[in-house]
Amino acid sequence: MTQPESVNPAATAATAPPAPLDVSALVVGVLGGTGDQGRGLAYRLARAGQQVVIGSRTAERAEAAAEQLGLGVRGADNAACARESDIVIVAVPWEGHADTLAALREELAGKIVVDCVNPLGFDKQGAYALKPEEGSAAQQAAALLPDSRVTAAFHHLSAVLLQDTAVEEIDTDVMVLGDDRAATDAVQALAGRIPGMRGIFAGRLRNAHQVESLVANLISVNRRYKAHAGLRVTDV
Repeated sequence: MTQPESVNPAATAATAPPAPLDVSALVVGVLGGTGDQGRGLAYRLARAGQQVVIGSRTAERAEAAAEQLGLGVRGADNAACARESDIVIVAVPWEGHADTLAALREELAGKIVVDCVNPLGFDKQGAYALKPEEGSAAQQAAALLPDSRVTAAFHHLSAVLLQDTAVEEIDTDVMVLGDDRAATDAVQALAGRIPGMRGIFAGRLRNAHQVESLVANLISVNRRYKAHAGLRVTDV
C-alpha cells in the first residue's frame, strides 16, 4: 500500500493565500452618500457591521439620509465626513467630482480614498465613456489629492441591488486599482465585508479608465436583458 506523502507545514503556509486584513474597526466615509450609489454602499457596509459616515454638501441632508438608513449610520457635511473617516469612498456625480475633491484636499490628506465615479455621457444611443484630461476619474482624484492614498473600486455595482433590503448577497467581484499595495489590500478587504462580494486587485491606477468605462457596457447589458448585471473574475 502506497503511503501518503508527508505534508510540510511550512511549505503549506508559504503557498496558502494570505488572510484578509481586518478592517472592521475602520470608519468609512461616503462622499455623495445621499445619492443612489453612495447610499447603497453606505447601507451595505453598515449592514455588514462597518462604522459609516455619510457626507453631503449640507449636514442636514446627510443626517436625514443617515436616519433613513439606520444601522448606526451618521451624517455630516463633506468636510466633517472626510475628517472623521479612515477610508473615504467618493461617490459624487462626475460633474462635481473635481470641485468636491479640490475643496477637501486638507481633510483627505493621509486617508485612503476610494474613487468609484464613472465619467459617462448619455445620448439617444445610450451611455458612452468620457475620458478626463488626467486619464480617468481616479487619476484626477490622485492629481487633486497628492497627500492621499487614492484607489479606484466599486464601479460596477447596481445601485438598485445595493439599496434593496430584501437582497441578502450581492453576487459580484469588485475590481480594485491603485499604486499603494497596503491601500488596495485594505479596499479589497472592505469589499469582502459585504456578503457575496470579493475584492480583486486589477492593476495600477493608470488602468482605471477602462474599468470606469466598462460601466457603459453594463448599462447596455442591463437595458437589453432587464437585469442588474455585475462582474466575476474567473480562475482567481
